[in-house]
Amino acid sequence: MPLAVVSVCTATGAWDCLLDPETQKVSFLTTLWNHPFSTTGCITLIGLFFARMYKRVVSTPMIAMRCGTMLAEYNKSCDGTGTRILERRPHVR
Repeated sequence: MPLAVVSVCTATGAWDCLLDPETQKVSFLTTLWNHPFSTTGCITLIGLFFARMYKRVVSTPMIAMRCGTMLAEYNKSCDGTGTRILERRPHVR
């Protein structure tokens, strides 16, 4: 959730920065100083990526569930940690 909120705030601040006619006339550092909302959002977003917040979005149970769905086609399964479980083949007569 924090990653989504900060991403939206950064995008909103960037949009405001792009629509500002002064952005083309002044230096990059002056643009950052003139748009503190965008600057704060970018710094916070970079901090969240360095804190590896994106790894919490793709969690192990979600990946294990998707792997289990794919393995079911081959008569296999996996538990909650992702360990593969071989199942018996159905007897075809």
